[in-house]
Amino acid sequence: MSAIPDKPALEGLEAKWGERWSEQGTFLFDRAGAAASGRDGVYSIDTPPPTASGSLHIGHVFSYTHTDIKARFERMRGKKVFYPMGWDDNGLPTERRVQNYYGVRCDPSLPYDPDFAPPFEGGDNKSGRAADQAPISRRNFIELCEKLTVEDEKHFEALFRQLGLSVDWTQTYRTISDDTIRQSQLAFLRGLERGEAYQSLAPTLWDVDFRSAIAQAELEDREQQAAFHRIAFPKSDGSGDIHIETTRPELLPACVALVAHPDDERYQPYFGSTVRTPLFDVEVPVLAHHLAQPDKGSGIAMICTFGDVTDIVWWRELDLPNRTILGKDGRVLSDAPEAIGSDAGRAAYAELAGKTVFSARKRIVELLGESGELLEVSKPFSHAVKFFEKGDRPLEIVSTRQWYIRNGARDEQLRDELLANGRELAWHPDFMRVRYENWVGGLTGDWLISRQRFFGVPIPVWYALDENGERDYERVIVPDHDRLPIDPTSEVPAGYTEQQRGVPGGFDAEKDIFDTWATSSLTPQLAGGWQRDEDLWNLVAPFDLRPQGQDIIRTWLFSTMLRSTLEDHRSPWRNAAISGFIVDPDRKKMSKSKGNVVTPADILDKHGSDAVRYWSASSRLGMDAAFDPQNPTQVKIGRRLAIKILNAAKFVLSFPVPEGAQITHALDASMLATLDGVIREATAAYEHYDQAKALEVTEAFFWTFCDDYLELVKERAYDQTDVGQASAALALRLALSTLLRLLAPIVSFATEEAWSWFEEGSIHTAAWPEPLGSEGDPAVLATASAALIGIRRAKTEAKASQKTPVSSATIAAPAERIEALRAAAGDLKAVGRIAELSFADAAELAVTAIELAPVEA
Repeated sequence: MSAIPDKPALEGLEAKWGERWSEQGTFLFDRAGAAASGRDGVYSIDTPPPTASGSLHIGHVFSYTHTDIKARFERMRGKKVFYPMGWDDNGLPTERRVQNYYGVRCDPSLPYDPDFAPPFEGGDNKSGRAADQAPISRRNFIELCEKLTVEDEKHFEALFRQLGLSVDWTQTYRTISDDTIRQSQLAFLRGLERGEAYQSLAPTLWDVDFRSAIAQAELEDREQQAAFHRIAFPKSDGSGDIHIETTRPELLPACVALVAHPDDERYQPYFGSTVRTPLFDVEVPVLAHHLAQPDKGSGIAMICTFGDVTDIVWWRELDLPNRTILGKDGRVLSDAPEAIGSDAGRAAYAELAGKTVFSARKRIVELLGESGELLEVSKPFSHAVKFFEKGDRPLEIVSTRQWYIRNGARDEQLRDELLANGRELAWHPDFMRVRYENWVGGLTGDWLISRQRFFGVPIPVWYALDENGERDYERVIVPDHDRLPIDPTSEVPAGYTEQQRGVPGGFDAEKDIFDTWATSSLTPQLAGGWQRDEDLWNLVAPFDLRPQGQDIIRTWLFSTMLRSTLEDHRSPWRNAAISGFIVDPDRKKMSKSKGNVVTPADILDKHGSDAVRYWSASSRLGMDAAFDPQNPTQVKIGRRLAIKILNAAKFVLSFPVPEGAQITHALDASMLATLDGVIREATAAYEHYDQAKALEVTEAFFWTFCDDYLELVKERAYDQTDVGQASAALALRLALSTLLRLLAPIVSFATEEAWSWFEEGSIHTAAWPEPLGSEGDPAVLATASAALIGIRRAKTEAKASQKTPVSSATIAAPAERIEALRAAAGDLKAVGRIAELSFADAAELAVTAIELAPVEA
């Protein structure tokens, strides 16, 4: 136990107790105890691994505190808490940060330079152009990625420790470590063996800046300016034109058909006929499909390969040819599609070759204007365009060979199993389940998991080369599981030598890496020792809790559910806790793109971690919380509470509890009976992941305890000659112990400090409070508190100090409440300095008469 300071303060508590918890291993996972108690004695958390590419923001503090509150509660309830932390190192955000931070870009064709030094170090350099970045080898680039992510992770850990997360810091993982690579590759190979992973050449959403494929779950719509271009397509029989309207005239050479709704009477006569494309003179059919929109533009559209995702559906379902004209760099390919056979058509195409989408659009509009086939250009309007969520330019669609994992989009049995596992999962709040079900039901294609990037988990396959040195995609070579982790670009498949790499009859390595979600979808396995430490895995899986934000239900939650369903045919967790968003004072979601993000370091330093934890706890799961850094009202209220905890504890501890003390006074028994109700209500709220309700009921009683009960009994607790002193001192001590433990999951530093003044060990490993079973009547405290408020008000209205003696006072109340007042009469007289106190019947409780004692000269 530590000495009670003369002036308790919050400053320095984070450093003091953070160091003490670390030294004493307060939050270490008790594996031996877990093994003894079995799975039911463990509470395991699939903690979100933050992306190690930049800085944490106030939203991290908000949601991670929610998780920590539950972890601390379960630990005090006697569970062996498995609370690891991961770092999501690999992926596009990390590469972009490294490019900007060091002024470099990866060029895999370059050799490794062991003496390479980056052009500069620091800042985000977001305005820098890729052409100005120094090209370096893949190995040099990966080394910089590893260096910077390690530094970022140190800063993240320091902030999380300052916040007071009760994480077991010996249970950490990185999504780029050897163990992680091995487990990610193993999960992929097992899926490949079961037929769940496969490769296909297909239209792919493509980010031209990152030069990588993008999965459906990583898309976001952004409003962009566009205009409709009305273009005349001459009918093949020479009988006139059909007019279409498009926002993408540059894709005209990729046109493969026109399409209208089958019920559209305007175009029914033309279904089955053909038209010829303007400028390029390619004959294309006029077809019917239910996805065509009669009320959009002229009601008939051109199908191009590929302008948007609807083009892909039409292309696939109508069995159309592929005339892709855009390359992976976002420029028009140099070679025209074979279907363009006329000299005039090829000459027109040559005008576009090599141009960006924007430049090609500008030029083809000029050409159509010259030919007279551009009839009209509408006024600009705003419409939604698909972007990679971390990209800067609209996505294009190119045909590439990629790796996929089946996700239920085309497998009804798997989709039903995913929905069933989602229904078995307890969602907090429950309405978030609908977002998951809508996502599963709305999937349009399997999960694209390959990326054309550099810093990530290598896809562990090679390809046999035929006699011409071309990849034979029917002969995929995989390593034995015991060889993992493996990098196929530097290691050789069994039965081959390095000299056979890239030569006819030899082999070629897969250069792509896994999408970062293909690794992050395995966080339960990575943290829990799947296929690495089976004893640990059996103690923690399925995990008790997946905490996360609502915006990544479609990515992280779904992908993790998918991998567990494919591997184990079960949900990876028992509960999902979904936090709301942080919004600014204008109720706009905080995001880096909007520039309204608040970094938490200054807030924590200025107001203290307990205050910030209080603000986080005040919001229920799934509900958005406003945060104004200029006036963080809830944070200030939390700081006031933390300070009051320290001061109230010091005051209560000033009353010694005599040996053999018992509760003998009705007011003391009433307070403890009321507290029993608080224990039951707060415990139930914590159990149901409602930390806001738990805080609300506990805090309300805490202020009643401080403002009313403490004031009512302090004179009796001071007076060693009063027969009720021992009862008051004991009741105060019991209430203090209980309240500190009820508040410990939220106000973690101040409660630990106060606990150390009179108890051994950490409050965070102390037993959760149970109702004491007091037989007191809660009405005594409630009625006495109301009477005390009345006495104070009467003195205030008389313009007298609260210390002013009172000759006599009368309190009127309903008959059933007078008995409660009589039980607390002695304490009311003492606190009010009342010489004579009487009671009278009335409909409502009120101080009806008060006579102040004469003021002595």
